[in-house]
Amino acid sequence: MFAPNVRRVIVAAISVGLMTAVTAASAFAQAYPAKPIKLINNIPAGGPSDFLARTVGEHITATSKQPVVTDNRAGAGGNVGADAVAKSAADGYTVLFGIDTTLTVNPHLYSAMPFKADDLEPVIVMASSGLLVGVHPGTGFKTLKELVSAAPKRPLSFSSGGSGSPGHLAVALLNDAIGASVQHVPYKGNTPAVTAVLSGEVEGGILATPGMLPHVKSGKITPLAVTSRQRSRGAPDVPTVSELGFNDLRFEVLYVASVPKGTPAAVVQYLQKAIAEALNRPQAQAQLATMELFYEGATGPDASKRLADNSTRYAPVIKKTGMKVD
Repeated sequence: MFAPNVRRVIVAAISVGLMTAVTAASAFAQAYPAKPIKLINNIPAGGPSDFLARTVGEHITATSKQPVVTDNRAGAGGNVGADAVAKSAADGYTVLFGIDTTLTVNPHLYSAMPFKADDLEPVIVMASSGLLVGVHPGTGFKTLKELVSAAPKRPLSFSSGGSGSPGHLAVALLNDAIGASVQHVPYKGNTPAVTAVLSGEVEGGILATPGMLPHVKSGKITPLAVTSRQRSRGAPDVPTVSELGFNDLRFEVLYVASVPKGTPAAVVQYLQKAIAEALNRPQAQAQLATMELFYEGATGPDASKRLADNSTRYAPVIKKTGMKVD
């Protein structure tokens, strides 16, 4: 045991150390951003995540006078870019922009992950988008109920943008929910997956809504439902799966901004505020609508819960189907 005088000295030293650390953290947060910020987009350039990163970057640059650079690092289902952020300094100067499947699907899908999902902290769930269940007119299906009734008895194949993609997972959820065995046919991206439906190479697909809408409007793809909570702005007459009584088929892609775990809370709060301001401007809202994105704005425990709930939901389906990427 330490003598009373020694204990007092130790307690005083610890208190001074804690106060110094708190003061330093506060000063750091107040100065943020004091240098350029890098936003790493971990899915292919030109898509919604790229748009979100550039929109947010422009806003932060305008308000802070610090340069913001968007760095596109796609690959391995988003693991390449996410790994780069997870291994960067926890100081708010490297931020991940991407979709939730990197954190909610990949840990169950990939044999080996270069990082752990909890190495990253969600800053904000920026937006969500659903998929559209569409079929070739030659199938004869006019409603989702007709598809669900026929699928367990009739050979059907659905395309997706690749193994482990949202379209692949949506097909797995469909099979699990209705006891069907719809064959999944992976393609290299959403565009060729839609083309496969158009040509009749596959009977249908549960694919990104913007890629399907032009062909829905031309009558070349028959829409059966959308998997989002809200109806599509571009096809408001198409019901949601929940409206049709198939809530188990609900599926949304979440667009998430994340930082390395341990990033100062004040910096996270700065980013939350900046991202919300950027995406709630009228011009940004109009662009979100054209991309079939719905603003979310979930932060803190709410954002973490959204991701955790998705991970819990997808894990058994992935295991049941034997879905795996080496």
